[in-house]
Amino acid sequence: MATLSLRGLTRRFPNAERPALAGLDLDVEDGELLVLVGPSGCGKSTALRLIAGLDSPDGGTVSIGGRDVSRVAPEDRDVAMVFQGYALYPHMTARDIMGFPLRMRGVARAERARRVEEAAGLLSIGHLLDRRPGELSGGERQRVAMGRAIVRAPAAFLFDEPLSNLDAALRAELRVELAALVRRLGTTSVYVTHDQVEAMTMGDRIAVLRAGELQQVGPPRAIYEAPANLFVAGFLGTPAINLIALERS
Repeated sequence: MATLSLRGLTRRFPNAERPALAGLDLDVEDGELLVLVGPSGCGKSTALRLIAGLDSPDGGTVSIGGRDVSRVAPEDRDVAMVFQGYALYPHMTARDIMGFPLRMRGVARAERARRVEEAAGLLSIGHLLDRRPGELSGGERQRVAMGRAIVRAPAAFLFDEPLSNLDAALRAELRVELAALVRRLGTTSVYVTHDQVEAMTMGDRIAVLRAGELQQVGPPRAIYEAPANLFVAGFLGTPAINLIALERS
């Protein structure tokens, strides 16, 4: 477990009118589940990729556990990422997929087997370990993807809209399971979503982004009851709040 700090994090893409991220300052406490939420194009997935090391910032720093990892390779950052598209190897069994990152690190076979069985128990997929991805449902595939992240025992989990491919009922079910699991493990986590229901129900705190800039960060209820600006007020809540333009006479 570790704290995560972003300082002045900036990313500009060629020919873009504005930065994808403009000087983002954000802290995630040890063991906290922070949700990055905002409309498409707000910079939330860009922020996650910069934390993971899949992209390089044009300015600012990323620190994990007090160590500046801004120029550190992804495999050396001690983070585990769960993607929207599962990213499972179709020719492997769930058991082999979950154990693959440990195998690449040279972890002994017996220890790999122990960690895989333990993670499968947490996710209730022990009976699925000898099946391949083509034999699994969408929810089962996502559980395998989460298991692959869990076995690594990383300093931080990064979730990039992991439930968006699932139907509404399954998404609601896994939302509860995932939030409970992350808190049980006590691992620092950043979760990206455009779904405000996920943000409001899962996060210890949420950070609202718009056009690459942080609008507000805080506990879900506090932000809902005291939005920092009109954008936050209009973005969060179903149905949306009524905003009426007035002119001074």
